[in-house]
Amino acid sequence: MLNNKKIAVDFDGTVVDDAYPAIGKPKIFAFETLKKLQSQGFRLILWTYRHGKTLDEAVEFCKNNGVEFYAINSSFEGEIFDPEKQSRKLDADWFIDDRNLGGFPGWGEIYNIINERIEFRVEGKEVLPYSKLKKEKKKGLFW
Repeated sequence: MLNNKKIAVDFDGTVVDDAYPAIGKPKIFAFETLKKLQSQGFRLILWTYRHGKTLDEAVEFCKNNGVEFYAINSSFEGEIFDPEKQSRKLDADWFIDDRNLGGFPGWGEIYNIINERIEFRVEGKEVLPYSKLKKEKKKGLFW
């Protein structure tokens, strides 16, 4: 299945338990989910604070676990970053990070969010996925 969607994925605390600068234990279903998303055509970008030797170690760790990235800390392979002409923000459709609003939901939930295109909204002080919201019945001629 071809897909042009890009997913930026953090490393520490998301793919593996946070043990920076060491590499933590893989999160449950992290590599299985990433491989499944790749098999569906999603392009994965490793999006991490790591650089130099620690970045090389993270990339190698992922490769040894069956995941090679479309790009690393860039929007596409071979991108040359020029701070005078562009923003550092990556061009991705989704960003998966343990520090996102609401925290890290786990790889099973992330897979469902992406595949079911679940959206979120704030209700009171809670962030809720639309799939878990109570549906209001519309009143009208056809409903």
